[in-house]
Amino acid sequence: MDEQRETTRKPRIAVVFGGRSNEHAVSCSTAGSVLKAIDTERYDVVPVGITHEGRWVLESSDPERLAITSADKLPEVDASRATVALANAERSSELVVHEPASVPRTLGEVDVVFPLLHGPWGEDGTIQGLLEMAGVRYVGAGVLASAVGMDKHYMKIVFQAQGLPVLPYTVITAREWEQDRPACHESVDAIGYPVFVKPCRGGSSIGISKVHDASELDAAVAEARRHDPKVLVEVAAEGGREIECGVIQGFGTNPPDTSVVAEISIGGDHEFYDFAAKYLPEEHTRLDVPADIPEAISDQVREISARAFEALSCEGLARVDFFLLPDERLVINEINTMPGFTPSSMFPRMWAASGLDYPALVDRLVQLALHRDTGLR
Repeated sequence: MDEQRETTRKPRIAVVFGGRSNEHAVSCSTAGSVLKAIDTERYDVVPVGITHEGRWVLESSDPERLAITSADKLPEVDASRATVALANAERSSELVVHEPASVPRTLGEVDVVFPLLHGPWGEDGTIQGLLEMAGVRYVGAGVLASAVGMDKHYMKIVFQAQGLPVLPYTVITAREWEQDRPACHESVDAIGYPVFVKPCRGGSSIGISKVHDASELDAAVAEARRHDPKVLVEVAAEGGREIECGVIQGFGTNPPDTSVVAEISIGGDHEFYDFAAKYLPEEHTRLDVPADIPEAISDQVREISARAFEALSCEGLARVDFFLLPDERLVINEINTMPGFTPSSMFPRMWAASGLDYPALVDRLVQLALHRDTGLR
């Protein structure tokens, strides 16, 4: 690429989505929203899908087919499309398209990857490591923060070490469950019922069960283990209100910015904020932005959110989820380093209420990535 073209062309953004995790459809939905909102006058946008099997393909830029419309028709990456690969070139990385019976063609240098992947094999530091090795800038948290944020066990260890409040919990590994199940039951008995049983490295409430007593534990662990051999069991925040806050990295050495605080209220047949309540049309789910809570508590949520963001060395963006207990204590439920990102998702809604609308939010994240180097920082 000659020097003049290098200085005049638009930055090329590869929007990467889909992936091998069970949150494939959620990732596609998120990507559809970003593709619809990103400013193509400012950026050259290349949609790259990762199939269920892990193959990278050059996807369609049509955002409508990536929307979640019903539980029976979830979007997915089109595996019939041409394969695409990230190839190292001199002082840059390029996207190369491979089609049957055709000479490979390049789409040119990639300036930033926007990895809209949820769950393992994407949100957990794996693609971040690949991009670091390739020397490609990307949106969002780095390898360490992504890995720790994905693993609820180690996330809690880091938060506890930083003096941040979490609920009592225990972890059940595959070896422990298979070799000493009574001891696993004892560890759950020790923290007390009711509990939530969760895949340790999952999201979108997939595989989560509320367990009211010991008789329900085995079935709940079996369901969680369908998604992850490592299982987190956590005390239920009975009577707690679900509170969330968005965090965005500041430019340069500036501290992170926090959004207004929001609340999720669940009714109907939902005992907690499950997949259907999150992603399907549901009259019983209410999102209050901002939350109707005292200003002092809202300030505390924002302060703890910024501390949690920095405790994991997060970059780009994150959503921090809390429970506000009946005695007005706050505990962190989790941090999400690539939160749901459709315009109706909580993260963009909180930032819209904070004065940053969806297209501006996408642009800010891209600009943060463009101004950040890969490697140690």
